[in-house]
Amino acid sequence: MPAPHTLDGWYVLHDFRTIRREAWKETDPHTAAAVLRDFGAFVQGELEAQRARLGSFGQFVIAGTKADLLFLYMRPTIGELNDVKARFEATRLADFTERAYSYVSVVELGGYLAKPGVDVEQDEALQLRLKPPVPEMRYVCFYPMNKRRTHPDNWYMLDEDERRKHLMAHGRIGRQFAGKVKQVISGSVGLDDWEWGVTLYADDPIHFKKLIYEMRFDESSARFAEFGPFYVGEQVDAEGLTKWMMTLHG
Repeated sequence: MPAPHTLDGWYVLHDFRTIRREAWKETDPHTAAAVLRDFGAFVQGELEAQRARLGSFGQFVIAGTKADLLFLYMRPTIGELNDVKARFEATRLADFTERAYSYVSVVELGGYLAKPGVDVEQDEALQLRLKPPVPEMRYVCFYPMNKRRTHPDNWYMLDEDERRKHLMAHGRIGRQFAGKVKQVISGSVGLDDWEWGVTLYADDPIHFKKLIYEMRFDESSARFAEFGPFYVGEQVDAEGLTKWMMTLHG
């Protein structure tokens, strides 16, 4: 089957971290405060890049024990993602963290969204979707996923019309949550261990459960979708991160 055309935007790094608790708690309060002030300067630089439309940034406190923090970066190139990672590693806060998980992908849209004769680079609506800022919504949910490739439910052996039928039905469920959940799909074939990364944002985390539960009953998910681990967190600003870290410090 011919591979469908995709529109590709900014590269994405989901960087999950755990706090080295013993080392952090052993730090005296003045040093801990200085570490967080220094990190605030790093965050400010990331937010300025987002305002200038040079990239995107978000930071989240993760629920559960898979990780403590998520730093989400978007940049036009892999090289720029590597530069951001290096700048994070140069912060004093990085010395008090360990990597829990990471995911590399690129924002992806269906090629059918590019209307004939339209220059994608000049289409403001498409550019905003291909290079999205991190929404000012309170919660995030991230998970990787694949489309199944085993008989008889091999997504990649379906013809174009059948794939389109499944995607249209899938999309109708998503539209029921318009205004409640914002979704960013990023492709990761050849970039990471799964085929897509899905990042959801909402002001009420129960919407994540309801949306994904509804989609589990959709035929395209029930037959063809394989899901990886789920990470849920709360978005925090510099003040919120400082408060959480100092609570952890004790």
